[in-house]
Amino acid sequence: VLILINSFNVATIAEPPVYGLKAWREAFSERGIWLSLWNSVKIGIVLQLIAFPLGIFTAWLLARTNIPFAYNFEFFFWVSFVLPNLATTFGWILLLDPNTGLINSWLKQLPLLNNLNFNIYSFWGIIWAHVVANGISTKVMLLTPAFRRMDAAMEEASRMSGANVFITMLRITVPVMTPVLVVVFLLSVIRIFSSFETELLLGIPWGFYVYSTKIVDLARQEPPLVSHAAALGSIILLFLAAFIPLQRKLIARRQFTTVTSQFKPKVIDLGVWKYRATAFVAVMVFVLDVVPVLSVVGGSFMVRFGFFNLPRTWTLEYWQMAMTDSRLLLAFKNTLIIAGSAALIAPIIFSLVAYVLVRTRFPGRNILDSICWLPSAVPGVLSGLGLLWMFLGTPFFRPLYGTLFLLMIASILGGVTLSTQILKANFIQLGNELEEASRMSGAGFWRTYAKVVLPLMVQTMILIAVLKFMFAAQQTSSIILLATSESRTLSLLALDQVASGGREVASITVIFIMSLTLGVALVARSFGLKVGMRAE
Repeated sequence: VLILINSFNVATIAEPPVYGLKAWREAFSERGIWLSLWNSVKIGIVLQLIAFPLGIFTAWLLARTNIPFAYNFEFFFWVSFVLPNLATTFGWILLLDPNTGLINSWLKQLPLLNNLNFNIYSFWGIIWAHVVANGISTKVMLLTPAFRRMDAAMEEASRMSGANVFITMLRITVPVMTPVLVVVFLLSVIRIFSSFETELLLGIPWGFYVYSTKIVDLARQEPPLVSHAAALGSIILLFLAAFIPLQRKLIARRQFTTVTSQFKPKVIDLGVWKYRATAFVAVMVFVLDVVPVLSVVGGSFMVRFGFFNLPRTWTLEYWQMAMTDSRLLLAFKNTLIIAGSAALIAPIIFSLVAYVLVRTRFPGRNILDSICWLPSAVPGVLSGLGLLWMFLGTPFFRPLYGTLFLLMIASILGGVTLSTQILKANFIQLGNELEEASRMSGAGFWRTYAKVVLPLMVQTMILIAVLKFMFAAQQTSSIILLATSESRTLSLLALDQVASGGREVASITVIFIMSLTLGVALVARSFGLKVGMRAE
């Protein structure tokens, strides 16, 4: 609401508000605005055409088939998902820079390739960076638990009717997963309008602006055109206004319950295709995980990031500098406190919100659902600006500005859309008779939740906790206006290091972020495999 109100405020910062349409008129007459919007749309369309089918197919292989090491492969998609976008983009810049990239240097030495050269600073370079960063891994992370909770009786009935494995997947498995697929697709489409780091690093050098970078460009001008940026950010709400009714219409058309009192988990035997499918997933894991991680780690030991032709290529100097930097230890501590609090508190709060949306008939549920979608439509920088206006404009919160407590609140509030929609889709899959049987046995709401709902939802709750920890540990744009030097997180420290030209030192900070998030994901994944539902 504050963002919308201030989009009509034509007064400069720190002056009494004056309302009018000047900011809206000037914003949409700004040179390159419509081109940047079209660039975002192009990236979104091409990215989903590539990543969405691959994500669905990979999630199905991991959850519904008997490929070896399925749970291990799934964890490596967790690894890819929790890798910071900044780290993945840095890694591929190191490999595919047209002048100094390692892969391009190798290709130039091979005969018969006519000096083949891949340019990461291009439209297809941006697409590639998104695909290998989280374009596929996000979908695998969100879809695999839902595929795993599908009753095998449906697929067995299809096979008994003469359909093969792949026809069954297309005609039975995928349609039944419509609620989760719709949520994941809409979140992916909306997220492309908020994507910032990849386009900033790979697009700006050759003058390629997308919607988010154009908004940030307006907000960071001197003097800053904050009202213009707010006006441009508000327009994304129009896309959301069309998406929410579409989601409800698709979900309301049919019954999508897949977990009932007769639930029977079972995997599909791929036969001779099993090892081919395993090789396919293994190659994907190598490209998504091993390649960028090795690149970032290698870059932290380089004299100059991305240059292999210097007289001295490798050094320990940057690690020595980082280990003696008190800012790094303080940022690590702040990150652990903020991200840990978000991971522990947010899943409980958002599960109750999702329960209200799916299981109750309270008035205003549709309004609550729409409100839960709104944060995903606001670019990170504008979200931070809105939070700043809220906290500084509220007397209760004003003394807490710049404290860890305030950043904890912002981190818990972040990701409302993703968390509630994933949990809501999972509640749709749970049959009502499970809770009704518990209440008929004398259990109240909280005991039913603890004894029946939680065991069925625990894997998804762990997923939400890991997502919240990861987002809180990596977020920059939504908290940058709320933090001070004493409450700065690792991600903000890395951003400051990049801004000062220290990409080598920043890569070390990114390694700390990766180690923290991967460590938490590993522990959570190990615990998650021991609880909840598992196929025989």
